Amino acid sequence: MEREGRAVGAASGELVTIGEFARLSRLSAKALRRYDELGLLRPALVDPVNGYRYYDPAQVEGARLVAWLRRIGMPLSRIGRIVALDAGAAAVEIRAYWARVEAETAARRDLAMYLVDHLSAEGRAMSRIPGSTGSTGSTGNAGGTGHAGGTGNAAGTGRTGSPGGAEDTGSRGGRGSSGSGAPGGPGVLGGPVAVPLAIRCAALTDTGAVRTTNQDAAFAGPRLLAVADGFGEGGAEASAAAIEALKPTAWGGGDGALSAADLLNALEDTADSASRAVRDAVARCADPDGSGTTLTAMLWTGSRLGLVHIGDSRAYLLRGGELFRITHDHSLVQSMIDDGSLSREEAASHPGRALLLKALVGEARSAPVAVASRPDVRLREVLAGDRYLLCSDGLSAVVDEAELRAAVIAAEAPEEAVRRLVGLAHEAGGPDNVACVVADVVVAAEE
Repeated sequence: MEREGRAVGAASGELVTIGEFARLSRLSAKALRRYDELGLLRPALVDPVNGYRYYDPAQVEGARLVAWLRRIGMPLSRIGRIVALDAGAAAVEIRAYWARVEAETAARRDLAMYLVDHLSAEGRAMSRIPGSTGSTGSTGNAGGTGHAGGTGNAAGTGRTGSPGGAEDTGSRGGRGSSGSGAPGGPGVLGGPVAVPLAIRCAALTDTGAVRTTNQDAAFAGPRLLAVADGFGEGGAEASAAAIEALKPTAWGGGDGALSAADLLNALEDTADSASRAVRDAVARCADPDGSGTTLTAMLWTGSRLGLVHIGDSRAYLLRGGELFRITHDHSLVQSMIDDGSLSREEAASHPGRALLLKALVGEARSAPVAVASRPDVRLREVLAGDRYLLCSDGLSAVVDEAELRAAVIAAEAPEEAVRRLVGLAHEAGGPDNVACVVADVVVAAEE
């Protein structure tokens, strides 16, 4: 009689069969059985005699959410966390997941463009070898040839295009651009530059006017530029460990001997080393999964700059009098700006502006917004006269880019520039720790 009562309940509309529920939810019966086994989507009733599964029609909305999340490629483990949240928290988690997917896709796109440019350059070189096959092609550099007689000043040289367009840039003495695209492009892909270059740099950190401890770290040397913004109980240890992990010379010599491909591989290894160093540094904390750091760093080989970036610390390039941001914040607010749901003005006061989508962290985080720990790596083009600024959000969040540009241009030397920038942060109230690095690319003879 008990079995008959349950069957009648299912047939009367109170519950529906697995086949009918599959039709309503757009999930297959096979998927429903799997989700039941995983505890992701339990049926309302399982007949103890024949094992038939029955579902409550009220479960359809949750099941459809599972189906939609699977359609965007979300792992089942993460779906399980989302379906247990209220609607607002679930929306935050889904946005964070998709922003991470887009960031990872952008990194793969940059690598794909690097491969296209690198192989195209090799093809052009092969076409100029006597006896080689294929079209002769153009003898110019990718992205255009620099002005033969172009001269420049400390802020940059030649004519620079917009951040998204092509550029035709010469340097001191009339050397043409050896990269492709604008300042935000993949970087130098051919051989070493003709003129030996060097880095002239300075770093400065400051506790700010409000905080009592400083969890920011900065380093400036002839081969490494780096800033890191720690957070959580072990934030100071995390930021220091991330930068320290970049200092060993395993990634290559400073004479530019590494090829572009070798440097890209070395950057990947270096980024992994920084991730491991942070995990080790915060392992003894009471809450290791709540401690970590951002990291924005540049490694200099003498002919190329390799960029390692994760979090919301930033890197800027001053060239031709224009200041270009060359990193993309891995933050919830930035993802909302990207999809048009938030303006830059609104972002400044958004309550979630401190939420990071990617950072170097101790362990897998249990916070509502999951954080990935894989930094972005890429190569940068280099021209004599470039000036780079790396900074934590203690500077960029309180000083707008127009003021940053003015301060970076006005300073004669990197040491003066970092002092000016920290001063601007204090004038804006100094609510956070500040870290900044300024570096000039100069002809080695001048240095």
